Amino acid sequence: MNLRNPILQIASLILIFSCTTHETYEWETGNWIDLTYDFSEETLYWPTSSTFKKDTVFVGITEGGFYYESFEICTAEHGGTHLDAPIHFYEDRKTVDQIEITQLTGRAAVIDVSEQVSGNRDYQVTVADITNWETAHGMIPENAILLFHTGMGAYWPDPLQYLGTDKRGEEGVAELSFPGIHPDTAQWLIENRRINAVGLDTPSLDYGKSRLFETHVILFEQNIPGFENVANLHLLPPVGAYVIALPMKINNGSGAPLRIVAHVRD
Repeated sequence: MNLRNPILQIASLILIFSCTTHETYEWETGNWIDLTYDFSEETLYWPTSSTFKKDTVFVGITEGGFYYESFEICTAEHGGTHLDAPIHFYEDRKTVDQIEITQLTGRAAVIDVSEQVSGNRDYQVTVADITNWETAHGMIPENAILLFHTGMGAYWPDPLQYLGTDKRGEEGVAELSFPGIHPDTAQWLIENRRINAVGLDTPSLDYGKSRLFETHVILFEQNIPGFENVANLHLLPPVGAYVIALPMKINNGSGAPLRIVAHVRD
């Protein structure tokens, strides 16, 4: 194995500590897929959150004669491709910096519900969606990263198409419309499966019209973090990918910008 590539070094170390079996994973073959949207002025945020800002400190030739670039950025925790820490919706649960790396990595189970969403943008993922997937692909692996492909990523970064509204503030919140995970499904996962984390290609684990955010509460009580606004899920197979999701390590953070990637074997 060629470990001169830094990402292979990181991936190999993560796998050593995260695998619970003697099965090996081959990193040299296959492809890396970036599941992260760029952060820019186009990045989508919750209607009540501050948006991304990037200010120039210096760009050009310095007095010393060398070229130099530097910027200052400002962003809310929850926007763009990001992680929700359990503390976000449940008191005394893990903050961003307390989530173990092994919980942020794992074999992916990718469930495609885009057909259901195409007929109802407020669709909520059901238990049947999961069990039907398992009939075709086997039980969700223990310690998996469970990802739901809703198809909403096709609309990024158009706020009207993706969020259901281009309005800001509470007026925008009232018009949110996008799919999510039904609370009953979240409860079923807690009781019947053992997963590391849950992610999807929408702004929230709960669907847009939720006001109690019950899916968040159910998952976060059990310290299961969430990945939101995940990109390129249409490029992942139902099984056979390995996910690495590393957030900015914000002390006591309730969320953080996330760099999430997947390795898909040939």
